Amino acid sequence: MTIGSGLQRAQAFMVLATLLYRGSHLLVGLAALVQHQRDRPVSWAVLATAVGCSVLVYGNARRNGWFDRRFVAADVLVTGCVLPFVAYTWAGAQQAPSIAWVMLLGGSASAAAGVAFERWTAIAAVLLIAATHIVGYRMVHAGVAVTVGHTNSVLSSAVMTAVFWWYLRRQGRLLDAATEQAMAAEAQRARYAERIAHHRALHDTVLATLTTIASGSIDANSEQIKRRCAREAAYLRRLIEQHADEEPNPEVGAALESAVRSAEDLDLKVTAQYHDLPTVPPGVAVALGDAVREALNNVVKHAGTGRAYLTATGSDGHLVVTVVDRGVGFDPARSGSGGFGLRGSVHARMREIGGAADVDSAPGEGARVELRWPG
Repeated sequence: MTIGSGLQRAQAFMVLATLLYRGSHLLVGLAALVQHQRDRPVSWAVLATAVGCSVLVYGNARRNGWFDRRFVAADVLVTGCVLPFVAYTWAGAQQAPSIAWVMLLGGSASAAAGVAFERWTAIAAVLLIAATHIVGYRMVHAGVAVTVGHTNSVLSSAVMTAVFWWYLRRQGRLLDAATEQAMAAEAQRARYAERIAHHRALHDTVLATLTTIASGSIDANSEQIKRRCAREAAYLRRLIEQHADEEPNPEVGAALESAVRSAEDLDLKVTAQYHDLPTVPPGVAVALGDAVREALNNVVKHAGTGRAYLTATGSDGHLVVTVVDRGVGFDPARSGSGGFGLRGSVHARMREIGGAADVDSAPGEGARVELRWPG
């Protein structure tokens, strides 16, 4: 069973606690049979039935995280109400000491009912088990002390487990609320950090360019200024697309954006798209950024084209980054001798962080580099 939220932890604890309570009652029954009723097959059948009901109720609860009310209802009826009369009628348990171990199982049945059912259903189930105790002990002519004591055990077991469950459920919900607030605060901090990073980047690039042009100190029609304006327009376009879709993880987004801008400084036009980037360790973000930078550098140096396309997508904690160009292409098997450096610069970096890289290319067909983390 997977334990995640505070409420799930509370549920797991209550399942385990009531399971141990039932286990203690089954051990008492086993000891009673070994000592006094080992020659009665029906008594062993009663114990086997109780064990089967327990496996059904608690095995399912451990597997699914909480009780199935249908199984708990069956346990209340069979273990708490039917088995005492079976033991009395066919197993010769017609005295208080010989039937007591079967009655004892009703306490753990009421405990499960106290946490699995809604209030009025739980009360009805517990009263039914208590009535069985009263009738059963009257049939064997048990003393008042024995009858009251065992009936009190049934009632108190249900009350205590219900109180414990109320308290643990409340604490679990408080823990979940605190965790949610902490995650919201961390997300807000990350968004603020990203905004600051964007503001600084805009100040150092777009704003600086516009201020310089406005001052008249340079020729706004020069090729250098045109190329710079084109790069910064592409940067603004990526920012708009990011916020229109979903803000990327700051560390991964910053690393990829740094690689893209580095390539743009070399006059490579990069069309970049980011979607649902996951949170990754800082070292992984740096290595991914370096691998992407090298892939883009290879486009600049060897592809014979001025444009590349970058896509970064996350899903369930996994990240896939692809760099595609429509250049001259190459033979990946000969990339080491051809000066591409993919083996050392891209593949090795991805292996070091537990990722993987694939290169798909052929002469005249461009190239596609795919980076995956985790590999």
